[in-house]
Amino acid sequence: MSESLLLIIFTICVLILLTLDLFVFHRKNKVIKIREALLWAAFWISLALSFNLLIYYLYGADKALNFLTGYLIEEALSVDNLFVFLIIFQYFGVEIKYQHKTLFWGIIGALVMRAIFIATGITLIQKFHWIVYLFGAFLVFTGFKMLGSKEKEVHPERNIILRIFTRFFPVSKDFKDGNFFRRENGRLLATPLFVVLLVVETTDVIFAMDSIPAILAITTDPFIVYTSNVCAILGLRAIYFALAGIMGLFQYLHYGLSIILMFVGVKMIIAEFIKIPVVIALTVVASILLSSILASIFFPAGKKLAERNNPRRHT
Repeated sequence: MSESLLLIIFTICVLILLTLDLFVFHRKNKVIKIREALLWAAFWISLALSFNLLIYYLYGADKALNFLTGYLIEEALSVDNLFVFLIIFQYFGVEIKYQHKTLFWGIIGALVMRAIFIATGITLIQKFHWIVYLFGAFLVFTGFKMLGSKEKEVHPERNIILRIFTRFFPVSKDFKDGNFFRRENGRLLATPLFVVLLVVETTDVIFAMDSIPAILAITTDPFIVYTSNVCAILGLRAIYFALAGIMGLFQYLHYGLSIILMFVGVKMIIAEFIKIPVVIALTVVASILLSSILASIFFPAGKKLAERNNPRRHT
C-alpha cells in the first residue's frame, strides 16, 4: 500500500473518530470522570500503537521506530503543556463540563496548524539545508531555557489575538450553556468560552514551535511526522482529564523534557557528521522520560518544586 493511500485512509478514520467523539459519545456537556478518562486514554494510545504496528508491517522497522520516537516526544511535550491548559481554564473560570468541548475544537485547530507547520518545516529543510542547524540550535536553547526556568507563567490577558478579538467583537458575560456564540437583543455575541478557545489555539501554536522541530530532528518524512503528531494529539483530552488532579506530582518531568529537547537538538546539528541510529534515539528519549516520571513518584521534591511545576494564575 502506498503512503498516499494510507494517509487518506488514516485521515478519514481520524475524522470519523472525531465525529463520533463529539456527536455521539460526548454530545452533551458533562464532567469527565477519571475512570472514563483513563479508558479513553487507553483507547487512543492503543490505536496509536496499532497504527505503529501497521507501519512496521507495511514499511519496515526504521519507519516504525521513527513513528514511535516522534509519538513519544510529542506526547511527552503535550503532557507538559497540559499544565498550561489547566491554568487557562482556571483563569477564565471554565466549568469542567465545558472543558472537553473546548479541548475538542482546540485539537481540530491544532491538527490544521500542525499540518501547516510540518509542511513549512520540511519545505524549508529541503530548500535551505542550513536551517537544520538553526532548528537544532533553537531546540538546544529552548531545552536549556526550560531547564533553568523557575515556574510556568501564563498571562492570558497578554494574548495579542485575544486583545484584538475583544476590541472588535462583543463578548457576553456568561458561558450560556457551553455555546461559543449567542444572540442577545438581535446582536451576535461571543461567549467567554470562545475567548478561551482562542487562547488555547494560539497557545498551541507556540507549543508547536518546540514540538515540530523536535520531531523533524528524528525524521523529515512528512507521513511519519504528521501521523505521529496526530496520534499524539488525539489522546490529549483524555490524558488531560485523567491527569488534571495529579499533574503536580510529575515534578521532574519538566527537567526530563528539557534534556530531551537538548538531545534531539544536538542530534539535528551533528546529523551530517555523526548519525545517531533511530534505535539509540528512541532508547535515550524513552529512558529520560521514564526516569523523570519514576523520580517524580519515588523522590518527591517537596512544596517548592511542586509550585514550580504547577502553573500559576496571573491577573
